[in-house]
Amino acid sequence: MSEIQRLNAEDDNFSAKLAVLLSRETDTGADVQQLVAGILSEVKSRGDAALCEFTARFDHWPCTNQTIEITRARMQQAWTSLDNEDREALELASTRIRAYHEHQHQENWEFTDQAGLTLGQRITPLDRVGLYVPGGKAAYPSSVLMNAIPARVAGVEEIIMVVPTPAGEMNELVLAAAYLSGVQRAFAVGGAQAVAALAYGTETIPAVDKIVGPGNKFVAAAKRQVFGTCGIDMIAGPSEIVVVADAGNPEWLAADFLSQAEHDEAAQSIFISTDADLIDDVAAAVEKHLKVLARAEIARNSIENHGALILVPDLAVAAEVVNTIAPEHLELALDDPDMLLPEIRHAGAIFIGHFVPEALGDYVAGPNHVLPTNRTARFSSALGVYDFTKRSSVIRASREAVAAVGPTAAHLAHREGLQAHALSIELRLKDNT
Repeated sequence: MSEIQRLNAEDDNFSAKLAVLLSRETDTGADVQQLVAGILSEVKSRGDAALCEFTARFDHWPCTNQTIEITRARMQQAWTSLDNEDREALELASTRIRAYHEHQHQENWEFTDQAGLTLGQRITPLDRVGLYVPGGKAAYPSSVLMNAIPARVAGVEEIIMVVPTPAGEMNELVLAAAYLSGVQRAFAVGGAQAVAALAYGTETIPAVDKIVGPGNKFVAAAKRQVFGTCGIDMIAGPSEIVVVADAGNPEWLAADFLSQAEHDEAAQSIFISTDADLIDDVAAAVEKHLKVLARAEIARNSIENHGALILVPDLAVAAEVVNTIAPEHLELALDDPDMLLPEIRHAGAIFIGHFVPEALGDYVAGPNHVLPTNRTARFSSALGVYDFTKRSSVIRASREAVAAVGPTAAHLAHREGLQAHALSIELRLKDNT
């Protein structure tokens, strides 16, 4: 049996070892890109016929354009059929997620500058978005809520969900979450072919302005290739967590360490501590938990191939390591987490203190659990209301304002060799005299 890799930040070769640890193959090789490109092309040119051919091949059920739509009534049926505990759980999660995202509203604004131009910004929602919900190994009603609710808060008019249904089996919790969160239309298709349908449109599925939601490497490759035809939220890779601790309950910390590892063999869990004894205790607790977890084999493959236990001399070095990793999820399981928080520059979501496991954020805390992975937290953020809106610049100018700044604009236009640009300004300047 293999062990979790251990690193020491004071070793001479630590930076090189950390770079190797972070260089996971999380995306798509040329073979996957080529396969996906073929699927996209077929669906773009042949619509529903190709969509159903690929669905029959990969999900193994007799798809037709009459059977792929999941009606709103079917979603409502799933909702009303839930037991009370499931319904109350989804309602609580929905209420908290909505409350958080309502704080993300952006306002229109204008101001008038010294030259007399009035400048501003208008915020408008997207018309139609597509929500990809994973299926297969596991079903995630929480992902439906996290993607659909911010879109509704933003004012998106139409939300369309696609969800793979292997062997034609639908997950009732996913359909119920779709009903609760305001999904208007849904389709029982997944994979790259579903992304193609959302991007290009088919006879049955309308094209959308943006595709959001996580998926496997084929979905990620498809989203990458359709970007430009429509928008996408991000290229999400396997999940990640970094736990930084200087004290705490080893069994809690070990469970947190495993919480992302059980998602996927390619997920990454990293534990960082100033205390070598705590690292030993957490490693022992990990083994204890693995004896009882239902997804223990997945979790073990993840932590043995991609996980690490890192000893650091102090928390300042811990912060440097965290910023290098730029993790999707970061737990600061510290006695004084607010001391370290200002030093953290790159993380998708930060869980502060001993009583906030990452899993709380996955379901009911309120902030979005769709987060940047694979070090993209260096330049991107959690999904939010702002991902479902557009910003338009607004410019107003009086005759006097054009007279004040127009000559400079015309000069710059001439310097760039764009005479029509300059002429459009100079004619207005001439009429001002």
